[in-house]
Amino acid sequence: MTKQVRAARTRQALIRSAAIVFEQHGYAQARLALISSGAGVSTGALHFHFENKAAVAQAVVAEASHGLLAVSGSIRRRTDTALQTLVDTSHALVDLLARDPVTRAGFRLSCDGVRGDEPGLPTQWQRCVGELLDEAAAAGTLAEDVSRTDATAATVAATTGFEVLGRYDSEWLSAPTPTGFWRLLLPRLATPETLPLLDPSGTAAATEAVATGPDGHRASGVGAAAPI
Repeated sequence: MTKQVRAARTRQALIRSAAIVFEQHGYAQARLALISSGAGVSTGALHFHFENKAAVAQAVVAEASHGLLAVSGSIRRRTDTALQTLVDTSHALVDLLARDPVTRAGFRLSCDGVRGDEPGLPTQWQRCVGELLDEAAAAGTLAEDVSRTDATAATVAATTGFEVLGRYDSEWLSAPTPTGFWRLLLPRLATPETLPLLDPSGTAAATEAVATGPDGHRASGVGAAAPI
């Protein structure tokens, strides 16, 4: 294993460990010693990659935002319409919020104002929704009298609410929740010709995108990394 590969693995392990620590203790109470020990490295190794706790938190936010973009892009390549991509991406996001600590921590840190130069996950999601609705309108699959601004706001507000409610009841972050939302909203968004072609429960593209990491390889949990 080259030094560069080991360093990259250590950095990823630190980001995942930090996400878990931020989720369990909150940003203010999180300690760098907990983050480094969770990644199986020394605090010196942590400081090789990150100047301070704020830099670690910003890396978590960036990782979560980049992950959402990768998932959305993967789904778009596997689906026929922008509206189905929107449905599938929302299912993938809910699944990630349920199972992936980096996504959860990135979302919550963003809401708490810890972002740095990166757009937070909610902002990234809002952009994604807006762009897909613009694409649907251009393709003629979005009903003409639908306000894209209102549709974006409703979608982002709903999924944000699912995350908040899911902190206390995991059922909010299960597949039936976005399915019910889209069963309610799709008849208003889609043209009559497009609606029968859409699956509110999501397609296999959502599952495949979540199961495959941003680099195209099968995703897996990050264990202890070798020190730099």
